Amino acid sequence: MDDIFFTDWQALLRVAVSAVLAYITLVVLLRISGRRTLAKMNAFDLVVTVALGSVLASIILSKSVTLLQGALALALLIGMQYAVTWSSVRVGWIRRLVTGEPALLFYQGRHLFGALRKARVTEDELQAAVRSAGLIDMSDVQAVVLETDGSFSVMGKNTIAEQSSLDDVKVPGSQFESPQGP
Repeated sequence: MDDIFFTDWQALLRVAVSAVLAYITLVVLLRISGRRTLAKMNAFDLVVTVALGSVLASIILSKSVTLLQGALALALLIGMQYAVTWSSVRVGWIRRLVTGEPALLFYQGRHLFGALRKARVTEDELQAAVRSAGLIDMSDVQAVVLETDGSFSVMGKNTIAEQSSLDDVKVPGSQFESPQGP
């Protein structure tokens, strides 16, 4: 029971030195790799960010992971993130594989119930997104899109644009579904 709070000074020194050196290593690697590494633009980016935090914690707290092993793991994760994002900018099928596609959930005054079910979004969550966008009346909404990063984009009807931000979103034809299904 005595070693719950303190074992020895050497263990504390190891954690202190590991934390400082691992942190410096991570900052240097992130600066080399660029801002995109921690952008959290989609689910893939979020997973990499969480993995980096997990590796950092392992370096600091685990006696079985050396600083060099941890630095290599951090560098590999950041390198793979760089390679995937570099490829996804240049190759369409990799981009679709990594990021997915935005989902149109509401369009021109109609709920798209099939899309809501597929995205596992309720009508209440959709209405909460509309309220968050500062709109009260659903008749003021042109479209609601579930973006690839999990956020909602709400477009009001009074938005005037030369080029639509919905160009990359599949807009359904005239066949809307009922809440009960297709």
